[in-house]
Amino acid sequence: MKRKAESRHLQRSAAVRGGGLRNVSKNSHPLEFPPANEPLDDSSEESEVDTDEEKQGDRSMYHTLLSSLKSSCGSFAHVYDKRQREQEGVSSAEEDEQDTELESESDVSGDAEVEEVEPMESSEEEVVESEEDRDIEGTAGQLAVDDEDDVEDDDEDRENNEASMSISSFKLHTTHTLAEADVQKLKEGKRKFKAEFPAHGMPMCKWTTTNDSLHKEDDRLASYGVQSRLQKHWQSIHKKPDCGDFTSAKQSQFFSLCNSYQDILHSNKNAFLCGGQDDDSSIMDAYLLHILNHIYKTRDLVTKNSARLSQQAEQKDKTIDAMGLSQDQGFTRPKVLIVLPLRSIALRTVKSLIDLIPSSCKVSIEYKNRLFDEFGNGEDEDNEALKEGSKSGGQHKEKSQISSKPADFQALFGGNNDDHFRIGIKITKKSVKLYSDFYSSDIIVASPVGLITKIGEAESEKNKDVDFLSSIEILVIDYADVILMQNWSHVISVVGELNMIPTKQHGTDFMRIREWYLNGQARYYRQTILLSNFVNAEINALFNRSCLNYRGKVKLLSSYSGVLPKVVLQVRQVFPKIKDPLQGGIMVFISSYFDFVRLRNYMKSQDTSFCLVGEYTKQSDISRGRTWFFHGKRKIMLYTERAHFYHRYKIRGIRDLIFYSLPERNDFYAELTNMFEGVDNPTCTVLFSRFDSLRLERIVGASSAKKMLNSEKKTFMFC
Repeated sequence: MKRKAESRHLQRSAAVRGGGLRNVSKNSHPLEFPPANEPLDDSSEESEVDTDEEKQGDRSMYHTLLSSLKSSCGSFAHVYDKRQREQEGVSSAEEDEQDTELESESDVSGDAEVEEVEPMESSEEEVVESEEDRDIEGTAGQLAVDDEDDVEDDDEDRENNEASMSISSFKLHTTHTLAEADVQKLKEGKRKFKAEFPAHGMPMCKWTTTNDSLHKEDDRLASYGVQSRLQKHWQSIHKKPDCGDFTSAKQSQFFSLCNSYQDILHSNKNAFLCGGQDDDSSIMDAYLLHILNHIYKTRDLVTKNSARLSQQAEQKDKTIDAMGLSQDQGFTRPKVLIVLPLRSIALRTVKSLIDLIPSSCKVSIEYKNRLFDEFGNGEDEDNEALKEGSKSGGQHKEKSQISSKPADFQALFGGNNDDHFRIGIKITKKSVKLYSDFYSSDIIVASPVGLITKIGEAESEKNKDVDFLSSIEILVIDYADVILMQNWSHVISVVGELNMIPTKQHGTDFMRIREWYLNGQARYYRQTILLSNFVNAEINALFNRSCLNYRGKVKLLSSYSGVLPKVVLQVRQVFPKIKDPLQGGIMVFISSYFDFVRLRNYMKSQDTSFCLVGEYTKQSDISRGRTWFFHGKRKIMLYTERAHFYHRYKIRGIRDLIFYSLPERNDFYAELTNMFEGVDNPTCTVLFSRFDSLRLERIVGASSAKKMLNSEKKTFMFC
């Protein structure tokens, strides 16, 4: 009790003197992006990163904090001085005797960093007091023990965890110390992809990495040091005889990449909206298992160290230097951020996450009904009603409209398509708490719009902040191809807010914060997993310039066969190559909203006969414009990719189709080209440049795109 009181006194003294952690502007560790007037580089090599970070002094924030605490307490000063003497190689006989005692205690308890130690029994009064203190401080930052059951494991489970943690990538990743020279190399961003390996289950793809080799692959979860309870539960629902503990070789390889803690760019994900339900679920289950393993490993480590510190406090040993052994936390509790585009997709993800949690760890699931009410939007009832039919004319019309859309549109927008949401998930030993406060959550699932709204509130209101993003260790951006159709700049802003030094304490125990957090190096330890159906310049730029994991990077290289065979009509398709994509032309289809605005303003200035179909165009104007275009009252229609993505209009009256810019989604090319009806000698003209290489290869195929880009000819024709 005396030790606990002294520890709390140290924290409060530091808070009073320093006013919490120092107020740091949001630009302290900026993430760099290319200027708006410069083209994004989509090459496989990483671009250099120009950093404007503030120059730090010789002493790190960590040592400054320790010095501050040293001046407030004599016992802490003794420990701090002892540690400093040890680092300088100075020791005394008394210190040697203390070290001997510590080593003997360590021999009894095992490996201090990885083994799980049964905590000594504490009085009921102590447990209540500690919980009250956490409530007062907000419990925000730390993975504290929620109840007495959380610090008790059965002997068999504890032994399995100790064995797995000794070989896990989790320990290797979190205990690694970056030298100043390594940090400088990461800032420069000059790492190149140098090794390539086949991608299992994807014959036209291959993995490339900045390391000399990929992470060692195995079909047994035990070889990855996965927490034993997760292993048993996973094997009970996923194990297959021919693939070990995994459902496929593809899933096994992807989990191996996740477990390596490298940054990953998977750019050929066969999502459920493209008919790849099983493939999509297997990839999702793989990264969710990795996330849960990270959460449980972190919790086991914190629980073990808390028990060790409690044991030392009961022994009243004030000379034990446990600063290094107990550095197991970040500034705040949330460790995982999953960014998704729509509520329906978030519901699928959270359901899969809950399914992967062992039954003994989800005895109760709080607010589960609320989750289905707010994210499901009654989709099951709606689907059933559509199947049975309805006597109502309005509902019958809605059914007809939905059935006329492509399959991918129905799969994506069949559920709740709201793009503004955020939800915290807290995982305890025996329960899963949905809608938990962000500062007491382990996982945050949110959309870019939901997060950017929170960031905006923090900027405008002084009593709000986004410090819950300061300790994110795993970032997952799934369905990035769908987010591209929303607003990619929101993703850039959210990533820029990650791993900043917080402006408030949030109940932080300074003595247990990892040193690389205090030194502002957290972003070099953060793993980013980007998943998309395709890759473009914006995704490549984010991966190259904002993902600086010291463990390296791995990305998927894909070769495409193209979608030209899907054009069933005899259409003369012309691909003229131009020097600059901004050198105008009249267009029907526009991928970028900025190009749409530019052409709209130009046509207004020239008194051109045209109509608009954009994502922000009123429905009444769209209906009127489509009618005018069909009857020839308007000569030109400007049609954006986002409008087609969200509505899939059937445009009638097309005679000459011009792609001012190629669509991101290759299927859109075939869909639009097949809209010619009853037209003699229809033509389709596509403008492209070398900056459209990624889009071009998805449409005409990798081999044809390479010839078109390297050829001296300016025009190419397909029939």
